[in-house]
Amino acid sequence: MILTEKKLFVLETAHTGYAFRVTEGGVLQHLYYGSRLPRSEDYDSAPVMLNQPGNALLDGDGLCREDLLQEAGTLGWGDLREPLADVTFPDGGRSCDFRFSHFERPEEASPDGLPSALGGETLKVVLKERTHELYLELYYTVFEDEDVIGRWSRLINDGKEPVWAERLMSLQLDLPADAYELITFRGAWAREMEFVRQDLQGELRWSSRAGVSSNRCNPFAMVCRAGAGEEHGDVWGLNLLYSGNHLGTAQINAYGSARLTQGMGPLRWQLEPGASLDAPQAVMAYSPEGFGGVSRCMHPFVRRRIVRGYWQDRERPVLLNSWEALYFKVSARRVVQLARSARDIGAELLVLDDGWFQGRSDDSHALGDWTADSKKLPGGLAALAKDVNAQGLDFGLWVEPEMISEDSDLYRAHPDWILGHADQAIGRNQYVLDLTRPEVCRYVCDSMKKLLEEANIRYIKWDMNRILGDVFSPALPAARQGETEHRYVLGLYSILAELTEAFPEVLFESCASGGNRFDLGMLCYMPQVWASDNTDAACRSAMQWNYSYGYPQSVLGCHVSDAPNHQTLRRTPLDSRFSVASMGVLGYELNPGELSADRRERIREQIAYYKAHRRLFQFGQMYRCPSPEGERFTMAVAEDGAQAAGVHFAALNRPNPIQAPLYCRGLAGERVYRVTNRPTEVRLKDFGSLVNYIAPIRIHAGSLVEKVADQVVKLPADQLDLTASGEAFCRRGFYPVQPFGGTGFNGPTRLMKDFDSRLYLWTADAE
Repeated sequence: MILTEKKLFVLETAHTGYAFRVTEGGVLQHLYYGSRLPRSEDYDSAPVMLNQPGNALLDGDGLCREDLLQEAGTLGWGDLREPLADVTFPDGGRSCDFRFSHFERPEEASPDGLPSALGGETLKVVLKERTHELYLELYYTVFEDEDVIGRWSRLINDGKEPVWAERLMSLQLDLPADAYELITFRGAWAREMEFVRQDLQGELRWSSRAGVSSNRCNPFAMVCRAGAGEEHGDVWGLNLLYSGNHLGTAQINAYGSARLTQGMGPLRWQLEPGASLDAPQAVMAYSPEGFGGVSRCMHPFVRRRIVRGYWQDRERPVLLNSWEALYFKVSARRVVQLARSARDIGAELLVLDDGWFQGRSDDSHALGDWTADSKKLPGGLAALAKDVNAQGLDFGLWVEPEMISEDSDLYRAHPDWILGHADQAIGRNQYVLDLTRPEVCRYVCDSMKKLLEEANIRYIKWDMNRILGDVFSPALPAARQGETEHRYVLGLYSILAELTEAFPEVLFESCASGGNRFDLGMLCYMPQVWASDNTDAACRSAMQWNYSYGYPQSVLGCHVSDAPNHQTLRRTPLDSRFSVASMGVLGYELNPGELSADRRERIREQIAYYKAHRRLFQFGQMYRCPSPEGERFTMAVAEDGAQAAGVHFAALNRPNPIQAPLYCRGLAGERVYRVTNRPTEVRLKDFGSLVNYIAPIRIHAGSLVEKVADQVVKLPADQLDLTASGEAFCRRGFYPVQPFGGTGFNGPTRLMKDFDSRLYLWTADAE
């Protein structure tokens, strides 16, 4: 709900309120962002005291903007904090003074050429620069049910001379003096989303200069009052619907107040007379219930307002990807064999990864030439898809459309189509195509359409295996080179919009060497993202925990791979790999045909279990539960509270371990639940030479006797079966089955190896 009374503006969601007013001089003064207040008058009931220190500047109305909470800070009028907008005028000056002009209530409003969240109620506030014909439009969209507010900005040049936008941020949030902390998510390839918590002192930034939203620093961030935790304290979450360079700033000024800004990264955009520039949409959420409260705003927002179309609320298929099974050794025979083994374990989709197109024997050749290799696939993709479909599976395909190899027909025909100069730093032996050029975008779009029209392809894994380096477009004049990175993103979005509209039922997955482009912008076109190339269960447990602060598990591609893991060489239990991957969109990254019969049977049971509870795993509300040191306990709770699933992951096993209860979250307090655990596998060989303590004959590790005994002797798996109220599970907790502590295996005993886990299921209304 949006209230506009005189010069007071109040934006209310179901549980939060946001307010600002227009000062006598026309400056937008921020008043409040927090829990919803009973009356609209309450938002402006207490006068804000302003400092007027001796050496500060006052504007013509006597305001000291250095300590004024504002909606749109600029340079040159005494405000020393980061600005929302920074403009250079024809005379070289950058002092800018935007004052209130009027407001509107548009039925629809979205930034031109950029994705935006679905629905909502919008307020448009128009500011005019006092001495130039330059307008700044601020857009606020209220998503009431999700407790989220969207923000974006537009600059319009109505003058007779060009001006240059040096910065146009999407969001500015000023908070009153207090002690604050900043939480960001940083990392690199194969170690995405590392949780970083810092005291907010001076100025801190979270940003990307990689040309993509980046695994170095995800756009999602949180600011909290000092001491906030998972379920307590004031927390503000921020995110950006953008897939290129981004910039977020958080700073404390000399008087203790905080300013947060977020938007696209630095640029220099030439605004000709009559032209405009739109910033991408940003979103923010507030909760007094800690980090978990912000997650419970962001998750439904992403599911309902970001993901759209055919796959918005549709369960995702279980897939098997060919990459770690075949790498570049692709042939029609091998792919069909892989499809048969995928069908045998219960997979629903076979994805052919890299290595399928003409001349693609390694990562040095053929990107840009999207024609099936006639030697590897004699019948082409259409025949291969038909053969895979004959196995009862859908067919999916890996592509990397934004890239070009020097050794390719496309490069030989159009060497000028690369972004940057010919002599530049290279990643994975490839250049980036210049998507600022309409003819290049047309080629990419037509190439992908041709693939999707010629074969029955139901899934596309859209990859991008390098970052932008030499950001230069020969198609742009020197004065506009500062626009290149943003124009690249606009070109990409134009391609994705056309393809997803033409093929609405194709499931697109965004991939950029894993999570190098995990952002809300891509999720507007692609309903899921490959979270990381690292599929190690120990790493993924932490990574998925951290993704969950801002993103629901329904958008996380999570695969079970072979052991030792191909990224870490770590060996983790098969059931543990499944338990961790189940809290997302499940897939497999291995060759089932090369596994033993009992391993295949175990995977078959995993997939059957996942399918039986798929909606819960993919769309249940995620909770990060209290966890002992070195362990993680996560839960997904169905919207109606009738079911819940939980994964308890423990890194390193300890002898004589401490018995600590696990505390649930999200269960309906008055309902009665029965909890059981998914049976795990206990093998005689897991005990090594310890079996000789009870064996009538000596059994040597790796011997034929051990192999036979391992097949014949069946050890009981731990079984938990408890009934209690949801309130009891949340407040009193529950104890898992006693773990093996090094003194014998006396059932029921929970055999927890290193990096092991247990998967629990709660069912409501138990007798």
